[in-house]
Amino acid sequence: MNRKNEVIGRDRIALITGGSSGIGLAVARLLAQRGSHVWLVARRSDKLAAALSEVKAARQSDEQICGAISADVSDPASAFAAVEQVTREVGVPHLLVNSAGVARPGYFSELDLEAFHWMMDINYFGTIYMIKAVLPGMMERGSGHIVNISSVAGFLGVFGYSAYAASKFAVSGFSDVLRAELKLNGIRVSIVFPQDVDTPQLAFESQFRPAMTRALVEGLPVMSPEAVAAAILRGISRGQYAINPGAIGKALYGLTRSLGTVAFPVMDWIVARSQRRASKGR
Repeated sequence: MNRKNEVIGRDRIALITGGSSGIGLAVARLLAQRGSHVWLVARRSDKLAAALSEVKAARQSDEQICGAISADVSDPASAFAAVEQVTREVGVPHLLVNSAGVARPGYFSELDLEAFHWMMDINYFGTIYMIKAVLPGMMERGSGHIVNISSVAGFLGVFGYSAYAASKFAVSGFSDVLRAELKLNGIRVSIVFPQDVDTPQLAFESQFRPAMTRALVEGLPVMSPEAVAAAILRGISRGQYAINPGAIGKALYGLTRSLGTVAFPVMDWIVARSQRRASKGR
């Protein structure tokens, strides 16, 4: 890979939302081990401080500049301010990992409307705000990689997760479009579809799962954040678009999204043809 397109390693800058715990923190530690400058974004200052200590302890060198910013990604002003701070202190991120996310399962008939807004605001709009903030710098440089964390529930409707699945399906559809558009600017996009992962978020949401949902997932393996993080970094290094860390998620994705292997090259061809036509028309 051309050094310009490398997003992991020495002198590379990574910005990770939801970086104070779970998948985000596990990715941050691995990136620090690989020599990247790593910056974490999350809401709680106390958890951020502890997470940053872990990231700094994982660094290859003290020359790696690592930091943490308390911000709410569901607030566009807060998201833009976080990106501005990182850019000011270390430069435009080479890698953005949108790992901030929340889940509140429950029967649709019993969920409050506020729950739908809450999950959409953080899971979907939080992803959009961070990308909007970081994208101008990436486009000016002509390189970068954006990783959006979805879920198995982002391509397969899971019983009891109407609000969460809707937000993650939104992230998935958005990422499909973004992949095609940003490819023209030298910017890669990946989307991750984890199955259940042993995180504080899973512990929180499990208490709200309807009985039917608990029965459906009973006995299914739960992945570690470290295993998911390792899969994400492998996928980034290979330039993968869809990253499925677990065997179950990978099998389900293959069954439900197999047409994507045909659709993406066709979309790329259509976009390239349109670009050629637009160039001739000018």
